[in-house]
Amino acid sequence: MNSDATLTRLSALAVQRFGEAAKDLNANADLFTTLNIDSLQALDLLTDLEDEFDIEVPDYELQGVNSLNGLVEIIERRQ
Repeated sequence: MNSDATLTRLSALAVQRFGEAAKDLNANADLFTTLNIDSLQALDLLTDLEDEFDIEVPDYELQGVNSLNGLVEIIERRQ
């Protein structure tokens, strides 16, 4: 899968989970600031993306990742 397709699917997951706020989210924006979410809500998004992409992401890989592009990189490494 290419990065654009992964980003599109990931953006759709964010909109589904966080509603209208996620529609303004761009690939490099800080997820926590833009979506006004905390770490528990970010873990919910992680669970969604693991289900959507049929992967498992260890918590340590997420340290320092705060954008959709960062998540795309992790997803593509795991597929």
